[in-house]
Amino acid sequence: MSIRLFFFSILFFMLISCSKDEPIYKPTEKSNAYNLYKEAYEAFELNDFFYANKKFDEAEVSFEKVELAAKSAVMSIFSLYGINFYDEALENIDRFLLTYPADKNVIYVEYLKAVIFFEQIGNERKDLQPLLDASSQIDLFTKKYPDSDYTIDLKFKKDLIQNQLAAKELFNAKYYISVKKWIPAINRLKVIVNDYDKTIFIEESLHRLVEIHYFLGLENEAKKYAQLLGYNYNSSEWFEKSYKILNNEYVLKEKLIKKNNKDSIIKKIIKIIK
Repeated sequence: MSIRLFFFSILFFMLISCSKDEPIYKPTEKSNAYNLYKEAYEAFELNDFFYANKKFDEAEVSFEKVELAAKSAVMSIFSLYGINFYDEALENIDRFLLTYPADKNVIYVEYLKAVIFFEQIGNERKDLQPLLDASSQIDLFTKKYPDSDYTIDLKFKKDLIQNQLAAKELFNAKYYISVKKWIPAINRLKVIVNDYDKTIFIEESLHRLVEIHYFLGLENEAKKYAQLLGYNYNSSEWFEKSYKILNNEYVLKEKLIKKNNKDSIIKKIIKIIK
């Protein structure tokens, strides 16, 4: 008998002996989806988001009803968000939107996507891309759901983003001013004037334009930005500084200012007493 036939004979007898005892593969019982969801939710309430995410995922694939599977998927996403697993949460959000496009929680999931982008924003000295991504996602949401309660919150966040974008431009402009690179500085400041004119940095930006143009001998241009600053913000400290640049004889009378401030405080107190 050949060696090959010998080995086949041994394998045959092994299979027969195994079949007499118990089957080689025994399918496991399907987990109860409701128990899995309950276990996940209990972990979620205890802020054990990592374990909750695992169990919500198991519940999702165990539910036969689509709406319950979708609900599990939403809770899984929020669990990932709870432990700052932003990349994984965004991946699951995209999967959710493809798998459950008609689910009632779609609007909340899209809102959460915008919030995750927003929460990854650094300061104005860091990477600009998260700011642009967050701004774009907020614009998509507010355009799609203009009457949503979430839109109010996202519009507030958009204002903060605009301020940070303007701060980024101003930071760069000040750097160029410090190294006397006037053209790049002017270009950065003009971006703020043209695109972020409703931010808190518009006044300083206009003043810096007055300052640079006056220094370069472009007095007419300096006056143009001073007039713009004066017309819109004639009570600001930046307007006062610009005015001093264009009017050398102007002297800041500190005593008079202090007196005016004192008078105004007294007037406020009198109004309260009345």
